[in-house]
Amino acid sequence: MTNKDFFVALEDLEKEKGIPREVFMEALSNALVSACKKQFAGAVGQVDIKLNPEKGTMDFFTVKTVVDEVVDRETEISLEDAQKIKKSYKVGDRVAEKFVPKDFSRIAAQTAKQVILQKIHETERDAAMNEFSNKEGELLVGIIRKIDARNVYVELGKGQVEGLMLPSDQVPGEKYNVNDKIKVFVKRVKSGYRGAQVLVSRSAPGLVRKLFEEEVPEIKQGTVIIKEISREAGARTKMAIYSEDERIDAIGACVGNKGARVNAVVEELRGEKIDIIPWSENPLEFIAKALSPAKVISVTQMDGDKTAMAVVPDDKLSLAIGKDGQNARLAVRLTGWKIDVKSESAAAKLGFTATEQE
Repeated sequence: MTNKDFFVALEDLEKEKGIPREVFMEALSNALVSACKKQFAGAVGQVDIKLNPEKGTMDFFTVKTVVDEVVDRETEISLEDAQKIKKSYKVGDRVAEKFVPKDFSRIAAQTAKQVILQKIHETERDAAMNEFSNKEGELLVGIIRKIDARNVYVELGKGQVEGLMLPSDQVPGEKYNVNDKIKVFVKRVKSGYRGAQVLVSRSAPGLVRKLFEEEVPEIKQGTVIIKEISREAGARTKMAIYSEDERIDAIGACVGNKGARVNAVVEELRGEKIDIIPWSENPLEFIAKALSPAKVISVTQMDGDKTAMAVVPDDKLSLAIGKDGQNARLAVRLTGWKIDVKSESAAAKLGFTATEQE
C-alpha cells in the first residue's frame, strides 16, 4: 500500500465510521511504528512517524538519546556523533534521523491493519456505550439474533450493541424465535471485551411501566402516576396508580376506551393478567384494593410493624388468596405490608367483625 493509499483509506474510514480523523491518525501512527519494529527488528531503535494527510506523506525517524557513553546503540548516540549532526546537541537531547524503510512487507502492512482495526473496534465500542449509557430503565425494540441453551441475544440500535436476556429475565411460557422483533426493558448497560453489552428483560416490572407509558398519554405527561408495581411475569401484574387531579379518572385513563389501552399492554405481554388498582395513602384502604378482584370486608392493623389482617366473604377466600397464593403474594409486594387473609367466619371465631376495620 502506498502512502497515498493509506490516506485515501483513512478518509474513507472517517466518512464511513464517523470517527474523527485525529483518532485514526493516532491509530495509524501506532500501527506503522508497530509494523516497523516487527519488520526491522534489531535494525532500528525507537521509531517516530510524522503523517501529513494533506500532502499524502509519511516520514519515518529513528530517535536516539544523546549520552556520554553508548550502552545501547539502537536507542543511544554519543555526544560526539550527535554534534556532528548538529553542534547544539547536548547530553539528554533526542536526535531524530530520517530513514526510508525499504521493502515494507506485506507482514508489516498486515500488522498496521490489525492495529487500526483494533482502534476502530474500541472507538465503536465507546461510541455504542455513550449511545446506550442513558438507556437504562428504557424500553427498546430489538431483533432476536441468537438463542443458545439458556440465553437470548437481541440486536439493538444499528447492530453494534448486543442485548443479553438471561433466563431470569425471560418470561415462563414465552417463545423466542430468531429474527422475531421484540420489546425489551433495559436493566443495565456495561462495557465488555466484545463491546457494549446491554442486559435486557421481559420479566421486569419496569417493562409493564414503560408499556403503559407508551399507551397512556396521561402517564407520560405525569398527570397519572404509577406508584407501585408487583409482577409475576407471564401470570399476573398488579399496578397501583394515582392522580392528584380529581378531575382525572386514573383507572379509566389506563383502561382506555373499551379497554383498548390495557388490552394493548396485555397483548404485548402475551395474555398476562393486569389488575389496575387505585393507590391510597391510607395503607389499610390500599390493602383492601390490592386484594382485588376479591371484595374485602375489612382490614385491621395487627401488632407488629406493617402487619394487617384482611377479612373477606367466605365464598371469596380462594379468590383473595389466588391460585397457589399468587393474589395475596402480589398484594403483599405491592403494599409492602404482611397480610393475613381470613374468611369472615374464621375471623369471627377469632373475635373480629366487619366493624373492626381501622
